[in-house]
Amino acid sequence: MTEVVQDAQQEFWRSPSVVEPTAEVTLPAAAAEVAEACTHCGTEFMIGAKFCHTCGLRRPVAATARTDAAGLRARSIIFIRSWSGIVVASWRKISLPDWVQYLHFHRIKGWIGLPTASLIAFMIGLGCVAGAIGVSLVYKASNLAEFQAIQMWRIEWLLAATASFVAGILLKKPSDIE
Repeated sequence: MTEVVQDAQQEFWRSPSVVEPTAEVTLPAAAAEVAEACTHCGTEFMIGAKFCHTCGLRRPVAATARTDAAGLRARSIIFIRSWSGIVVASWRKISLPDWVQYLHFHRIKGWIGLPTASLIAFMIGLGCVAGAIGVSLVYKASNLAEFQAIQMWRIEWLLAATASFVAGILLKKPSDIE
């Protein structure tokens, strides 16, 4: 107990006992770069701060961070280009059946004779009708409350289909109506 300092005012970062000096720890080079000080007032910048909290001077941008970000961006662009080239080459090797040509949007548009916006609204309406049918296929009611809930879902799907069909009618150009 002879090492304890008598009558010393204790601060929150200092222990009350005297400890033998420890070996000096050296920081890695990356940590030394991070601890920058303001050129105007000499105060260290807070972690991630863009301005000095004492004088308000802008923190200088580190050149190493800029080059690392540019290098990462260049590497990611090269990776994306090579990967997209592989995807395109593999897509060209795939042979699709002949009936797939009938599913092209422009071919369907020519058969039905609707403008693009009306055709999209029509397809959304068909999807909503399929959703109403799907609700009855997926859910089975075991009591009256479940039956009413399923009916409400069907009503909502059919209401959405009706709204979509009406939107398709309203989006059709007046010159197209004969």
